[in-house]
Amino acid sequence: MSPNTLFYIIIGVIVLNFVIDKILDALNAKHFDDSIPRELNDVYDTAAYEKSQQYKKEKYRFGLLTSVVSFVATLLFFFFDGFEWVDQWARSFSNNNIVVALIFFGIIMLASDILGTPFAYYHTFVIEEKYGFNKTTLKTFFLDKIKGWLMSAVLGGGILALIIWFYETTGAHFWLYAWGIVTLFSIFLNMFYARLIVPLFNKQTPLEEGSLRNQIEHYAAQVGFQLTNIFVIDGSKRSTKANAYFSGFGREKRITLYDTLIQDLEEEEIVAVLAHEVGHYKRNHIIFNLFASTITTGFMLWLLSLFVGLPIFSEALGVSTPSFHVGLIAFGILYTPISEIIGLLMNYLSRKFEYQADDYAKNTFEATPLVSALKKLSKNSLSNLTPHPAYVFMHYSHPTLLQRFKNLQN
Repeated sequence: MSPNTLFYIIIGVIVLNFVIDKILDALNAKHFDDSIPRELNDVYDTAAYEKSQQYKKEKYRFGLLTSVVSFVATLLFFFFDGFEWVDQWARSFSNNNIVVALIFFGIIMLASDILGTPFAYYHTFVIEEKYGFNKTTLKTFFLDKIKGWLMSAVLGGGILALIIWFYETTGAHFWLYAWGIVTLFSIFLNMFYARLIVPLFNKQTPLEEGSLRNQIEHYAAQVGFQLTNIFVIDGSKRSTKANAYFSGFGREKRITLYDTLIQDLEEEEIVAVLAHEVGHYKRNHIIFNLFASTITTGFMLWLLSLFVGLPIFSEALGVSTPSFHVGLIAFGILYTPISEIIGLLMNYLSRKFEYQADDYAKNTFEATPLVSALKKLSKNSLSNLTPHPAYVFMHYSHPTLLQRFKNLQN
């Protein structure tokens, strides 16, 4: 195969992925005006439903614009030898392959983020503001950007540097060492995410003593769930949308409730949501997801080791000096179809896990408060109650509200 042929295969993968996404988005958009299912008639009143329709349509149009701009910019970068320019510029600073790779990806990621910043600004301060969701200040918006850049540089750059070092020092077996370090990093991040990463962006405080904490602790004791870490996060700092999540293992495990969740739901509904999260823990979903992620990462790194060193990968992207970092770009794009298939499988399993966690909450607490909580959360976030089945199949990690309602009523 010639480098030119491989180049057009890469372009074909990019185009095909874009076209499929846009077709799914369009199919989903055609269902925006569908009637609300009878079982969910109490979620929206007429005014709120009209507001949700407008919100979905505006987000769809804006998403179409941003994706087209990104798609065109990507194609221009490929066709006008953008990778060669960035690679040569990076090499003007150093001859060290690790340093060159860090500068190379740093330039690309920074340029991409800067290009996307006006769109992110418009989404936050125009669309989300218009529909009453935004609580982000201009200062917080840009501080988040800077913190994100620093985290990417330190964590992402550190992992990349280690992988390249393994590649240069261990040869064909580098993927095993890379797999090991990525696995250790994933376990560490799962363990200490709430303790180390979250505080960089949000304030977490222990849930104060009172009726809600008593109910949560009473439920946890009933189901044999040792829980001492119950935190409230200042989600209202950025948005009115609510959430709750479980993180960590062993002594580091904790339940985190958004302050907006506490504000929006009754105490019984909050305990029902927490029961759902406990269900994920009891059914070992977090362990399974970590295991699945580890296996798929190992497979990807093994496959990468077979192809990343081939000069044709760099030549296909118009780069005169073959290198690991350029080969990584080409491989990443060619791996997209496999990644999409794995994503479909993981989304399918995730939806199954959500049913299982709902069943656990229903059997150990009650279904009624969980149903009412889900309805309130859907209403308050102006959720789409009538998504297209194909869109759900491809993109949803959770069942739709209607599907969860039917399952909880059985």
